[in-house]
Amino acid sequence: MSIVIFIIVLWYTGLFFQTFFLHRYAAHQTFTMSKLTERICFFLTWVFQGSNYLSAYGYGVMHRMHHAYADTDQDPHSPKYDANLFSMMWRTKNIYQDINKKRIAVADKFTKNVPQWKSFDTFASSKFSRLSWAVFYIVFFMSFATAWWQWLLLPTAFFMAPIHGVIINWFAHIYGYVNFKVSDTSKNLLPFDFLMMGEGYHNNHHTHSGRANFGVKWHELDVTYCVMLVLDKLKIIKLKKSIVK
Repeated sequence: MSIVIFIIVLWYTGLFFQTFFLHRYAAHQTFTMSKLTERICFFLTWVFQGSNYLSAYGYGVMHRMHHAYADTDQDPHSPKYDANLFSMMWRTKNIYQDINKKRIAVADKFTKNVPQWKSFDTFASSKFSRLSWAVFYIVFFMSFATAWWQWLLLPTAFFMAPIHGVIINWFAHIYGYVNFKVSDTSKNLLPFDFLMMGEGYHNNHHTHSGRANFGVKWHELDVTYCVMLVLDKLKIIKLKKSIVK
C-alpha cells in the first residue's frame, strides 16, 4: 500500500508543479509571484519531479512554440508528424534539450520573460541529480514493496513527467471531445479532469491559452485553478485579473 500511495503522491505533486509553475507561470504567465516564491517553486519542482525534473525555461519556450505551430511540421510534439507516441516523446526530448542548452536559435517572442535559474537548472538537470533520485526510488521500493507487482510501478517513478506529457501531447490530440473549433487537433480528454488536474481540458486551453482557468463548462472543474485561487487569496501569487474568468 505504501508503494501505491508513493506513486500517487509523485503523480499529483509532480503534475501540480508542471501545470502550475512550468505551464501556467513560465509559459503563459497567467499570474505573477515574487522572486523568492519563484525560486521556491524551482526547488519544489525539483523535489517533486525528481529524476524527471524539467527546466522552466526549456518547458516554457517549447510550450510557446507548440501553441504557435500546433499540428504543423514545426510543432515540437504532434501526433500528425510522428509515427507513434515513442518517436514523439524522443523528438520532444531532443527539442527540449536543444532549447534548454541554447543549441538552437529561438525567436525572442518565445523566450520573453520566461523564468530561468541557470545554476540551479544545471544542478537539477545533471546526471548526478537524476541518478540520485533514481537510487532513492529504488531504495524506497526495496524498503516498502510487499508484492512483486508493485515493482511494475517503478518505471512510472522514473518517467513520470514524460508520461504526463504524452497523455496530453499525444492522447489529448486524438481522443476526447471538443468545445471549440480550432485549427489544430486539440481535445478535452475528460468531462471532469481528475487525472491531469485541468491539463486535460486541452481544447479549451488551445482556444484561450492565456486563461488561468482551463475549465469552461460547469462540469469542467480545474483543480489546479482552485489551488491558484487560494494562493491568490493568501497573496502568495497574484492572478492577472484580465484573465481570471
